Amino acid sequence: MQAEDLIVVGGGVVGAAIAYGAARAGVYVTLLDQGDIAHRASRGNFGLAWVQGKGVGLPCYARWTRDAVKFLPALAKELFELTGVDVALSQPGGFWVGFNDAEMVAREEMLRGLNTMVGNIPYEMLDHTALKARLPGIGPAVAGGSYCPLDGHANPLKLLHALHAGLKAHGARVVSGVDIAHVSCREKSTDFEAKSTSGQSWRAPRIVLAAGLGNEVLAAQVGLHAPVSPNRGQVLITERLKPFLDYPVNKVRQTNEGSVQLGYSVEDVGLNDGTTVSAIEWIARRAVATFPVLSNVRLVRAWGALRVMTPDGFPIYQESASCPGAFVATSHSGITLAGAHAYVIGPWMAGLGAPPDDLNEYAGERFLDPTRSFSNAH
Repeated sequence: MQAEDLIVVGGGVVGAAIAYGAARAGVYVTLLDQGDIAHRASRGNFGLAWVQGKGVGLPCYARWTRDAVKFLPALAKELFELTGVDVALSQPGGFWVGFNDAEMVAREEMLRGLNTMVGNIPYEMLDHTALKARLPGIGPAVAGGSYCPLDGHANPLKLLHALHAGLKAHGARVVSGVDIAHVSCREKSTDFEAKSTSGQSWRAPRIVLAAGLGNEVLAAQVGLHAPVSPNRGQVLITERLKPFLDYPVNKVRQTNEGSVQLGYSVEDVGLNDGTTVSAIEWIARRAVATFPVLSNVRLVRAWGALRVMTPDGFPIYQESASCPGAFVATSHSGITLAGAHAYVIGPWMAGLGAPPDDLNEYAGERFLDPTRSFSNAH
């Protein structure tokens, strides 16, 4: 084979996990990472490994998510032993909180429907008193919540660092600061070529496009359809506090270092990844209503980042029919699915493993069906 067995375009959590999975399976991987100029979703990831509520409208995705979080302990252990990087994975279960009866009723109906349809997605609905027994710090404005024992959280930046370090430990090449503008299958050759805006090029018999917002343009060059759009989320970080929150909550989590991460906003603002006073104020007010102990805490950082969203919010995993060996992968649940991307998607795209179940459900062509309409939770 050529010097590279597989090229992966995109060095965020999704691309790095897929590349890591291929490299640990014995493939020589070149990861092309746009670096600091990228609108990297991984920078703004809230760090949740989340199952409850995932997959409404696409049951196979609920199953995929449910099974994916089971891979995370093995991946975290493997990365720590290989690189020494602790990704701070904790899976004690997680809570969603609601502020009125209508939210609680809608939540229970949704979770019941998912569990009935898919199975093995356990949950509990808790009124204010029952929730306060589990989360003593909640405020009087909280009506109640739901709990799923499968949920957890991790440090997304440490996970990304560990995946890159793990790639190098497995002999992969990581090339940073590369802006890939064109991909193609070379004439009279089975190789694909990835060419950067600076004129550099790389060749391999297989290529994975995991370039986030860049996937839409690049995928079309090898016969794939990957409509993605940006959605901004803003995140706040507090000073370090004594431990008070043993579980992740959907919009508040305390890290293993003591700081508290608050989020999130949902904003359609194009490629603007800045911050706004209005969103920061809304996030802070909601967090204080959830946990009044936060009312006198100092905020030390705030930032915005762009989620990579498909029209229905679900992933695209697909091999090109017209250019076999070219794949596209996009998902906004990079932490939740990191283990599945490493242990299932990576080997499959490298030609060494089986594809995920229900693969056809994740094809980008679903968005070309004029009889279907799409919306997502964001």
